[in-house]
Amino acid sequence: MGICDPTAIEVVHSDYMFTNKGEEAPIRFAALAAIYDPQTFRHLEILGVGCGWRCLEVGAGSGTIAKWLADRVGPTGCVLVTDVDTRFLEPLRGPTLDVRAHDIGSDPLPDAEFDLIHTRLVLMHVRERDTALARMISSLKVGGWLLVEEYDSCSIPPDPTLSSGEVLLQTHVAMLRLLEDGGVNRRYGRLLPGLLRKSGLTSVGASAQLFMWQSGSPGIAMMRANFEQLREAMIEANYITPQQFDEDLARLNNPSFMMPSSILWSAWGRRS
Repeated sequence: MGICDPTAIEVVHSDYMFTNKGEEAPIRFAALAAIYDPQTFRHLEILGVGCGWRCLEVGAGSGTIAKWLADRVGPTGCVLVTDVDTRFLEPLRGPTLDVRAHDIGSDPLPDAEFDLIHTRLVLMHVRERDTALARMISSLKVGGWLLVEEYDSCSIPPDPTLSSGEVLLQTHVAMLRLLEDGGVNRRYGRLLPGLLRKSGLTSVGASAQLFMWQSGSPGIAMMRANFEQLREAMIEANYITPQQFDEDLARLNNPSFMMPSSILWSAWGRRS
């Protein structure tokens, strides 16, 4: 099941903008776990993850899903957890949990190896996302499940005509432009059900989550961390001024501020 030789902290080259080495990473990881882990766990339970399963978690971040999977598969199962930067995953190594540096866009996976493969908010950032998706499907055993969770950040923007508290922040617009410059497909989550069907998976299904983020919520904490990590890049690209950035960051503390989140699509299918 090896992918590459492990070292103390493994890092492979990546164009991913929200790098794990940024000081904002722990804040973002905590917010993502608080917002999305409960629904991800429910999807995994419905798919039947259990004792003895061989699982792969692609782009695992802080490893909250990987830890849940390791507990679920028990001593007779195993979980391979990957990321382009594994610094937050190293403490998770154990008898049934292996950690490897891996770029799903360019690095191979073993064929027909896993009962389950899961990834969340990864493929939309990968330029070679079609190849990456095909690679994961090929790595499923016959009867194995793929669960992919990705954003659609295009469909429901803030609308101040519906509520005066909804504001389209210029910093948010600048961040989205910067991400698109880096090859991010902002609508990728909406495409997932069709892509899984087209790939030949069966029992394809999908659901979506949308939140209204308000001051003090995990969603706002994640937005703040993302803005702060990309501040210099947005300003250097002339997408935002320092004054606009500071004003928008202050708006996140306003009790009246609210903003619809991106839509997180969860799509699943089985290799027949």
